[in-house]
Amino acid sequence: MFSAIARVPTQSASKYLQQTCKHWEHNLAVSFTPEHGTIVFPKDARGANHPGDATVTFDAHPDVLEVRIDATSAEQLEGLKGAVQRHVDRFAFREAPLVYGWAAAG
Repeated sequence: MFSAIARVPTQSASKYLQQTCKHWEHNLAVSFTPEHGTIVFPKDARGANHPGDATVTFDAHPDVLEVRIDATSAEQLEGLKGAVQRHVDRFAFREAPLVYGWAAAG
């Protein structure tokens, strides 16, 4: 498993969590509350490059949006970092680009 976590400073963590989850709920398995959200990105049909499901988890705190990605390959992890950042920043257009500072998660 390849995992990364970012603690993104923002006063609108819950808002961005909900907007991002709502955006992807039309195509992916998504569950969320104002404080916590999970999005499952299914195994890519292309095979070896994306060997299994990946999960993105959001946790909203008063001044931080915590984002965790659990992927099955380094390539999948890097791709999801970019996708998550682009989508959250789109909803955070008034304060984007946000600072993600990704770190390996244990």
